[in-house]
Amino acid sequence: MDFSSDTAAPAHPAVIEAIAAANHGNQASYGGDETTVRLRGLLAETFETDDFDFWICASGTASNALALSILCSSAGAIACHEEAHIERDERGAPEFFTGGAKLRLLPGHGGQIDETALREALSANNPEFVHETPLEALSLTNLTECGTAYAPAKVEHFASLAKAEGLNTHLDGARLANALVATGASPAEMSWKAGIDILTLGLTKTGAIGCEIILLFGSKRAEFPQLQARAKRSGHMPPKIRFLAAQAEAMLTDNLWMTLATKANQTSRELADMLCAKPGVTLAYPVDGNEVFCMLPTEIEALITRAGVKCYPWPGGSYRFVCSWTTPASDLDAMRDLLAKA
Repeated sequence: MDFSSDTAAPAHPAVIEAIAAANHGNQASYGGDETTVRLRGLLAETFETDDFDFWICASGTASNALALSILCSSAGAIACHEEAHIERDERGAPEFFTGGAKLRLLPGHGGQIDETALREALSANNPEFVHETPLEALSLTNLTECGTAYAPAKVEHFASLAKAEGLNTHLDGARLANALVATGASPAEMSWKAGIDILTLGLTKTGAIGCEIILLFGSKRAEFPQLQARAKRSGHMPPKIRFLAAQAEAMLTDNLWMTLATKANQTSRELADMLCAKPGVTLAYPVDGNEVFCMLPTEIEALITRAGVKCYPWPGGSYRFVCSWTTPASDLDAMRDLLAKA
């Protein structure tokens, strides 16, 4: 019973087939290949705009750090949730790639920034005051690190508050597909239409091998040469980009990424219902996507530990269970049988 992470899941067969299909003949290096050219058209269709540029990375940490490095200077600060991935899980990569920018941590339930805290931080922001690090960017995460989904209206609202104070906006979309399925929003509604300047679109957790796309919308396209320079300097300009692009092409074709996210979300709801049917089990956060955070009684905690169930203890005392596109029904059946012993 493996509910450890969606990064533990295998790649979808369509991704493997796409890589194999791209593996023929000589192709231009560094994104000049035919697969990457086709991918631009798919992205334009998916996001309902031609007003963008993009770069592909193999990891979410690299894509987030590169994106933030062109949204915030070394003397600025990035507002984010105190449990955001860029704070908890990226070993200072945003600070490193920006050359020293700070992360300004804001509270909020379920991984979502509290509006009052955001407003207070924005109202107190004074770039002319030399003794404080001024905010230059706002970073949101969808799904959040607690598995909850920002509605597109809330993303738009927070982005408008930030832009009114001169901040740039970033959306960490490592599990964007799961958030889109949960909210019914389109990729455009959750990104540039909501005022997001740069999106890091994650496909790895959804079913790719390692594929994260940095999308620069509108006026931020002017920063694309700077993004490429930073990608090169940091070693994130692989010569055979076609094999990254092939993964993205497979995932976006016929909306495969959304189909897989739908399956993962549905499986998580089944698991949540199963867990919450046991006395004493409560949800720590709403199950909006493919993650379940539960407070477990001591007996059930000991039971799943002895059985070797793969899940993570989470800050605050809950346990995190993650479902992927390939979580087998047999794992749910085995969990159901195990819980019956409690």
